[in-house]
Amino acid sequence: MSGLCNSSSWRTQLIGVHGAARGWLTDQGSLTRRIIEHCPQFSVRHLRQYSGRADLDEAAMCGLSAAPMALLREVFLYCHDTPVVFAHSVLPHSSLRGAWTKLGKLGNRPLGAALFANPCVRRAPLAFKRLGARHPLYQRACAQLDQRPPYLWARRSLFGLQGRRILVTEVFLPTLMELS
Repeated sequence: MSGLCNSSSWRTQLIGVHGAARGWLTDQGSLTRRIIEHCPQFSVRHLRQYSGRADLDEAAMCGLSAAPMALLREVFLYCHDTPVVFAHSVLPHSSLRGAWTKLGKLGNRPLGAALFANPCVRRAPLAFKRLGARHPLYQRACAQLDQRPPYLWARRSLFGLQGRRILVTEVFLPTLMELS
């Protein structure tokens, strides 16, 4: 998973995005909830989950040193039979305790729903990045697409609870804008 991104290339201000895309990217609420509002046939399709090394900038955001092992989870969020979001999450093993013990066993259930269900969970400000075709997250997100766009927008944020942190990155597929 090394080389996913340089933390300085993620921006807290979203520039050059307008209309429906901006609304989806900047929404502070649960992305799962918002998709369900537009698509009653919502589902999560679990791609892979494994213990691996977090990227250095991801580890730094999670308050970890030297990219230690973490639970890495990747899923697609679907509307009907169409993928609309690719999600990549970093769950440090040290965070999978207490209230978050069950997060490592979600399978096809949405992580976002579990995070937003707890009013004590705090979300850090969103960061945004335009992913080009050479970016590993772009490549994995496009695995389910018939046509690859020139770029994809992604956002990520850190969720915290009782000193434990989880990093969630969401890559927005062009099909998501059709739900607006």
